[in-house]
Amino acid sequence: MLLAPRRQHRTVAKVPIKVLDAPNLAEDFYLNLMDWGSSDVLAVGLGAGVFMYNAQNGKVAKLCTLDDDKVTSVSWIQKGTHIAVGTKKGLVQIWDAQKFKRLRTMTGHTARVGSLAWNAHILSTGSRDRSILHRDVRAPDQWVKQLLGHKQEVCGLKWNCQDGQLASGSNDNTVLVWDKVMDQKPLWTFNEHIAAVKALAWSPHQRGLLASGGGTADRRIIFHDTVRGSVRNDIDTGSQVCNLMWSKNSNELVSTHGYIQNNLVIWKYPSMTRVASLTGHTYRVLYLAMSPDGTQVVTGAGDETLRFWEAT
Repeated sequence: MLLAPRRQHRTVAKVPIKVLDAPNLAEDFYLNLMDWGSSDVLAVGLGAGVFMYNAQNGKVAKLCTLDDDKVTSVSWIQKGTHIAVGTKKGLVQIWDAQKFKRLRTMTGHTARVGSLAWNAHILSTGSRDRSILHRDVRAPDQWVKQLLGHKQEVCGLKWNCQDGQLASGSNDNTVLVWDKVMDQKPLWTFNEHIAAVKALAWSPHQRGLLASGGGTADRRIIFHDTVRGSVRNDIDTGSQVCNLMWSKNSNELVSTHGYIQNNLVIWKYPSMTRVASLTGHTYRVLYLAMSPDGTQVVTGAGDETLRFWEAT
């Protein structure tokens, strides 16, 4: 026993590495206004504009300003420099961020587009009109498939690209799992939450493991087995769950919270013991993104700041 190496104690810095101003960052639980792309550029929707922060050199550039509209969601394609921008008027714009050029504007929704998810060249968009549209960005069609399953705004969308499954969360408190692009009926319906579900995250470490987080009246993280269509377990976090994200490098889960704690928590899975609880935001931590290498996360809140944290 004396010869056995001692376990390394996990320490997490309690203060952010960096804090940036984010004027006009909306204080809206249902939007998804931040994404960190594969080229190490963070995109943030602020009011009518999309801004890009290059994490390599610290430079900020404005991608675009919408005419008589507002940004309600942003999402980078998995590989490359294309970015999707959802708007309050229900439009979806595709931009080449390297060339600062709008490639196309896509219609189909009748209300704001608050959630976006890429699966290679397929872009799925969720709206307050309760529908999800699959769009093939290579095709001239506005959309290739419409999914109707939610009864209220679709505020969470996440693709599991390995298994071809899409998870959607809504203000109707349900989580739906859709199989393959062309299926129009959900494979699974989960009704365990008792508040809106925006936070969704697929485990990169275990096949078919989906985590979902509920709003203020619910406060729980629930783990679903999407191979069998069953619930594994759940944990009461004590406050509104705004975002979930799995670590790319270890079997840990990051959650951000609103009422009442306004914090960021790192959990060890499957024990769900708290590795760290990070505070600093004075409003709900509504937005979360992770660096491409998985070593950092950035949080955004209605206090109009972005805070960068060590995640490993």
